[in-house]
Amino acid sequence: MSIFDGKRLSPETFKLDIERMRVGWYSDKYFESIMDVLKTLSHSDYHFRGYSARLAELGIDPSNVDIGNIVVEMQWFTRRTPFSVVAGVDKALAMLEGCTGYYDEQGNFINTFCDLEVEAVQDGVVVPYDGNPLTVRPVLKVRGRYRDFAILETPTLGVLTRGTRIATNVYNVLRAARGKPVLFFPARFDAHEVQAADGYSYRIAVQRYNLDYKHDLDSFISTDAQGDWWGGLGGGTIAHAAIAAFLGDTTEVMMAFSRTRPVEVPRVALVDFDNDCVATTLRVMDAMFANYRDLVDAGNEEEARRYKLFAVRPDTSGSLRDTSVPPLGLKKLDLGVTPRLVFTLRKQIDEAWERWNLPSAWQERARQWCREVGILVTGGFDPEKIRRFEDLGVPANMYGVGSSLFSNSEEEGTNNDFTADVVRVQVHDTWYNMAKVGRTACDNPDLQQVVW
Repeated sequence: MSIFDGKRLSPETFKLDIERMRVGWYSDKYFESIMDVLKTLSHSDYHFRGYSARLAELGIDPSNVDIGNIVVEMQWFTRRTPFSVVAGVDKALAMLEGCTGYYDEQGNFINTFCDLEVEAVQDGVVVPYDGNPLTVRPVLKVRGRYRDFAILETPTLGVLTRGTRIATNVYNVLRAARGKPVLFFPARFDAHEVQAADGYSYRIAVQRYNLDYKHDLDSFISTDAQGDWWGGLGGGTIAHAAIAAFLGDTTEVMMAFSRTRPVEVPRVALVDFDNDCVATTLRVMDAMFANYRDLVDAGNEEEARRYKLFAVRPDTSGSLRDTSVPPLGLKKLDLGVTPRLVFTLRKQIDEAWERWNLPSAWQERARQWCREVGILVTGGFDPEKIRRFEDLGVPANMYGVGSSLFSNSEEEGTNNDFTADVVRVQVHDTWYNMAKVGRTACDNPDLQQVVW
């Protein structure tokens, strides 16, 4: 469930490998081991024979506690400061719903999810953390027989960790971009199996940003798989490989693209193939505007839209200085997509129409055609680089961000690892604290009772 629509994603959305998950295929082995230990003890009528210092302090005799069927309270939480944008809750719930239970003597799986008491937040909730592990905000709480869901700790933590990390990273990039669109470009940096979950986390972050900052940003993904859970479709334009396939002629590939792709697909020219973004941009603009003008003059306004250049995309390597940027001898100012490159590009785009020797009736329309060409910057962008661009007033219209959205670093403050703790146990129908030292049962006002 997200806070934006109030609906939980159905378990079928996630296409889980239920059969193997039920037997611990995706779980750390020690969870499978303790589950088997508890199951064996429950069948042998074992009762606690050890010494519990915590219960002894309370005058509780645990000698008749049925450990094999012990009922516990577990909480899932993260400790990223100062906050996390939560994603992955519905998938974790789907794992619990489909895999909580046990196999009977005949090998049939007995699902006991309905015996659990489950509370969970909604995807999109913001969880604050002040650095004190005794005041965490759990995003998921479960009460029930431990051996029925013990092996699900690993996969539930995994989906919460990754989803929340990406959602929080995207949210921070959106804040750095100050309301400009951020295109989600990390598909090539990880296995294809994670694209649906990653794209959903990106979507949650965009919605959260819109809610908090009163914006109406769209979600821009690069693959259809990234939109699988919420109905989004991938978009994109041309790749460097496509330019190579057109023998290095960026203008020709853009003309072919414009001629053959549906008119609603934005025309974005990748302009750094020859490491001369300005010259390549002007050649593309010359050709596309010429076709645009000819079609308008012929009375075919709809067909002319095919040659409306939406944006250009400089993607200069961080090891290169674009030839249109004079050298200053400083890496940040010379190499890659730099503020100087974008300022230069903007000026040349805006003034391109002056080179076209147009009749007076066409001059204002041509000027507007040029000014509406945006600049999408990509290549090594993270919150720090985006903030630098924004602080300098760089005229970038959109940011494409890739691998930095996967960052999981203590040094960079992007670590979003989740933990799950048993914090209480039920003895003689009463709940007792049983958290490890340094942890305790915590609450979260955003937790809601879960009923499928």
